[in-house]
Amino acid sequence: MNFPANYFKQILTEILAIDSPSGFTDTATAKLKEYVDRLGYENYVTNKGNLVVSVKGQSEKTVGISAHLDTLGLVVRGFRYDGTLTFSQVGGAILPTLDGEYCNIYTRWGKMFTGTILSNSPSSHVYEDAGSAARNDKGMHIKLDEEVFSAEDAKKLGILAGDFICYAPKTEFTASGFIKSRFLDDKMSVAIILAMLKYFKDNNIKPAHNICAIFSTYEEVGHGLSHLPQPVDEFVTLDMGCIGDDLTCTEYDVSICAKDSSGPYDYELTTRLITMAKDAGLNFAVDIYPRYGSDVSAARYAGHDIKGALIGPGVAASHGMERSHMRAAENTWKLLYLYLTK
Repeated sequence: MNFPANYFKQILTEILAIDSPSGFTDTATAKLKEYVDRLGYENYVTNKGNLVVSVKGQSEKTVGISAHLDTLGLVVRGFRYDGTLTFSQVGGAILPTLDGEYCNIYTRWGKMFTGTILSNSPSSHVYEDAGSAARNDKGMHIKLDEEVFSAEDAKKLGILAGDFICYAPKTEFTASGFIKSRFLDDKMSVAIILAMLKYFKDNNIKPAHNICAIFSTYEEVGHGLSHLPQPVDEFVTLDMGCIGDDLTCTEYDVSICAKDSSGPYDYELTTRLITMAKDAGLNFAVDIYPRYGSDVSAARYAGHDIKGALIGPGVAASHGMERSHMRAAENTWKLLYLYLTK
């Protein structure tokens, strides 16, 4: 049970670099499919854009696992008098953390423009409220790196309402083992599952049960796995663990969530995961996340009759400039390995 750290870092770096907010994930899904095809697993992409991977196990039981490939982002909402753009959020980013970030704007005609996300009071030499103005969707705009002076100039570029605005992940791996990047929620879990699939293949490991692994594409907006493509007996999703006041999770732990905004997760399955983590001596935390939902939540709301649980690496400053640690990835990978092979 040796965590393939180098492969994990390679996959994570590559997929973090691909813009993929909810609804704009085709390029990232295609890249992920390349990895899976290379490993030789049977797979397909659903109409919704989710990648489904099948792994043959030693029994007739089928367990589902998932991670979501989609991220937070923005879309163009409209045009201001001076050619700057207003926007609407895709998911729930902490908007003050975006002030000053560079971004890419993708048109429906295959063009990409660059720009900067700015406050409507962007200069301390001009605006008295430059430091205090609200950083929200009414108090911020996108400044294009093009010679535009009016709304009509911006429209002539071919930009439309609904065009995606993607900001950079700014990924760094530190010598001390920290992983600093936007969108660790949840591309970190995507890379963990890919590292597991490669480990199975490289070491000729046949899991205890059939696995249906799903990489979903609409989790950040709430309906990622509202449809499960095949029956599963139980379902464990991998998503980030929260860190903050009254929570025990750290950046070094695998988080096991007992309850979130959708209610308690399955008691027996959650207890089984806790016992596995404890017996293996893993760094783990059990917490309750009242402002959180997952792909298991979406599947249960849709009426799927499943036992569901939620685990994932501890991630600090979620939906902002996130940070985790390689030890969190390793602990999560090891717990997933135990779950899939016991």
